[in-house]
Amino acid sequence: MFESVMRRILLGLGGSPAAGRLARRYGFRLGAGRFVAGRTISEAVSVVRRLNKAGKLATLDHLGEFVTTPKEAAESAEMCLQTLDAIKEAGLQANLSLKLTSLGLDIDGGHALGHMRRIVSHAAAAGQFVRIDMEDYAHCAQTLELYRELRREYDNVGVAIQAYLRRSMDDVRALGKLQANLRLVKGAYKESESVAFPHKADVDEQFIALIRLHLTQGYAAIATHDKAIVDTALAYIHDRLIPKERYEFQMLYGIGEELQNVLVRQGHRVRIYVPFGEDWFGYFMRRLAERPANVWFVLKNLRRARGSR
Repeated sequence: MFESVMRRILLGLGGSPAAGRLARRYGFRLGAGRFVAGRTISEAVSVVRRLNKAGKLATLDHLGEFVTTPKEAAESAEMCLQTLDAIKEAGLQANLSLKLTSLGLDIDGGHALGHMRRIVSHAAAAGQFVRIDMEDYAHCAQTLELYRELRREYDNVGVAIQAYLRRSMDDVRALGKLQANLRLVKGAYKESESVAFPHKADVDEQFIALIRLHLTQGYAAIATHDKAIVDTALAYIHDRLIPKERYEFQMLYGIGEELQNVLVRQGHRVRIYVPFGEDWFGYFMRRLAERPANVWFVLKNLRRARGSR
């Protein structure tokens, strides 16, 4: 019960622009550096270099969730282009991840599509790949519609699917017809039981089913830190002789490093999701909500921050 209440509080804080502004008073002293690669592209590039040296791929995401004007959306799109250029110039083994709301999806879907065409075209010219992250249920249908529109023109773009949504099995079946590159993930937003499975066992069951399905119909980016699910996926991959070119495992920066290293040693592709930017607070709160015990880690850092003033 306590963890459920704490999770709701953390997710509520993560969706509050006012709370995000307040958090910047303490910045990374809260402990955000455990999960966020830094505020600038150069800091994120340094992190990815270390990951590449350790045999890991990466996907860079410039954090920005509270876009309210076309100007802010255009600035966010420009940051995506700069990130692609930084990846190319540094010779990194990395992709770009982004959220459509950071490109103004809530302002004007047409403008968001225009920004995406520019970004994906820029990436295609350099042989790069762009991943559209899935957000809450309210944005799901519009996100998939925009993804399908992009796929009419480009092959270097993929999208994420959340296993806790009841609609996801139908979505993955449909996207299989496009041989889509899908990031399969459990999901981290608080949703109504009418649209999402409320119990972990049901989410896990659908997650495994989605992995098995998509391994046979497209490229599967299996995004989880759950070792039991990783082992189940590996058994299926072994039994069905799925080639290593058809899948990868994805994990978040700062989480599950031991499991990442095991998979790398076994010769599997492992890609680390590396977020960066000034707008880190919402992402940080979602990571804490996934494991509320980490709140004590933050409180310790907060006490240290206050004590050092």
